[in-house]
Amino acid sequence: MLTANIPIKKLDPNATIPTYGSAYAAGADLYACIPDAVTFAPGETKFIHTGLAMELPVGYAGLIYARSGLASKKGLAPANKVGVVDSDYRGELLVALHNHSTEPVTIEPQERIAQLIITPYLTAQFEITEELSDTVRGEGGFGSTGRS
Repeated sequence: MLTANIPIKKLDPNATIPTYGSAYAAGADLYACIPDAVTFAPGETKFIHTGLAMELPVGYAGLIYARSGLASKKGLAPANKVGVVDSDYRGELLVALHNHSTEPVTIEPQERIAQLIITPYLTAQFEITEELSDTVRGEGGFGSTGRS
């Protein structure tokens, strides 16, 4: 398992540092840093503060995903499906939560609202070409694999 020290800054004294739910959890829980409960109407999106900023190493990104329990039980998940935190971003981590349910949903201060996975990435140097290599799959997409 890879580990790294990530500098993190509390922008709000009430902010909670991300935590891992188990020894082998890939995602660290992000917590709502809000003074009062926030209610989402069905279909509504709101930005929720974490009160944190961080310094990711060059070559790494922070990916903000839904927490499975919050998404499956309450219908709240990041509006953009996966938030991307670039290594040169130094602002507050905000989570744009969207209520996918048909009922109002409330989150409380310090509630776990999303999970952060820190991962390496490649920066591509795109090269124009006239030909691509052949594969068995070829141009098949959108459900083309698995057909017999």
